[in-house]
Amino acid sequence: MITDNFYNLIVGMSVSLSLFCSFLAVLQLSKLVPQEDREYMDSLPPLLDFIWPLVRIVAYYGCSLIPFSYMKKVDERLKRNGLGYMMIAEEFTALRIIAAFTVLLFGYLAISFIGEWNPLLFIVLPALGFFYPDIWIRDIRKKQVEETLRSLPAFLDFITMAVEAGLNFSGAIEQARQKGPSGPLAIEFGVVLRDIRSGVPRTKALQRMARRLDIHEVTSFVNAVVQAEKMGSSMAAVLRIQAEQRRDERFQRAEKKAMEAPVKLIGPLVIFIFPTTFIVLAFPIAIKFIQGGYF
Repeated sequence: MITDNFYNLIVGMSVSLSLFCSFLAVLQLSKLVPQEDREYMDSLPPLLDFIWPLVRIVAYYGCSLIPFSYMKKVDERLKRNGLGYMMIAEEFTALRIIAAFTVLLFGYLAISFIGEWNPLLFIVLPALGFFYPDIWIRDIRKKQVEETLRSLPAFLDFITMAVEAGLNFSGAIEQARQKGPSGPLAIEFGVVLRDIRSGVPRTKALQRMARRLDIHEVTSFVNAVVQAEKMGSSMAAVLRIQAEQRRDERFQRAEKKAMEAPVKLIGPLVIFIFPTTFIVLAFPIAIKFIQGGYF
């Protein structure tokens, strides 16, 4: 018993010492990493903000050998999903590496208590951790698309009213940003205005926004504006048509979701509600059969 307690004490002290040394090493390495200016970048989620120094260390020391072609694809994906102003490709890759090791560590500790460890988990657990940030990005992309499609008709209405009132297109976008709902589309219109003020042509700035969002409705709106500007058509009329079309499409999407609701309810009904109903109805009948001696 004494030997076991002494062994557990030694193991606990060794683990604590290793964690303390790892913490000191992270602090020393973080001092060597160049400071990051996040004044004009998006804020980080709380958990990501907590581990961000470690992400910066892995990105600075561990991601420099990754091919540029891969990093370019990752960077394009981050911009397309609205994370281009939160992190760069190296930091996202470092986040995937840290997630892989973290899931492996916690999975090993959890399964060690059970006592049944399969060597295959050395492959499965890191793979799950490595691809978890992709799931996170996919969720962010889904929310971005939903919020953009929900707020696009309102922004087009504001822009149309401002243009019909006599403002130019850039001034109309500024008014729409101030009066319209907040969200990813407002941020993207702000980027468009910043590009225009820096000397980028208006059509080029709008096309950049369409590529970043990669949403069919936004691309259609941008193409219509660019075509109207090239052909000299009435911008107010084009914007009014686009606003009405986007509003009709939003109503159609709402109708589609309403029609899909009964179909989606079939699963919960069959799995949860119907069996419970049958049990409630059949229980008195079964009791009568038992009392009557039929069973």
